Amino acid sequence: MKYFYILIFFIIINCSGNKVSNYHGANQLESKFNKIKIDKTNKNDLLKIIGPPSTKSDFNENIWFYVERLKSNQSLIKLGTQKIKKNNVLIVELNETGILKKKKLLDLENMNDIKYLENTTEKEFKNDSLLYDVFTTLREKINSPTRKKIN
Repeated sequence: MKYFYILIFFIIINCSGNKVSNYHGANQLESKFNKIKIDKTNKNDLLKIIGPPSTKSDFNENIWFYVERLKSNQSLIKLGTQKIKKNNVLIVELNETGILKKKKLLDLENMNDIKYLENTTEKEFKNDSLLYDVFTTLREKINSPTRKKIN
């Protein structure tokens, strides 16, 4: 019986030996980054080499973003949680005629963690002020039903 459990254990380990990878975005951005040249590559060349952008800037149509992300499962001990192996972002800026003006490649090491501000803004309008009392009275008069006088 002990040998049976050991055999089952090895079968399970061998089945989960292949790590599942989840790929998203443009493939091999590092090599494609080296193929594009500033002041030589145009918009059509970019579409041919890399493909359509993942997104374009909302404020400037000439800034394109390409995203590449590779996630793979971790070990069996970590219960299949995924780890990011590649996270590349290529930022390309074109001039008005469609020629490449700037290019920048951000990888996993260049990414910054965003820190959020924890402070909140307090309201200046308080319930115990004279203005609050006046507006409350007006609101009550507006919202009250009209009364008919009986003669």
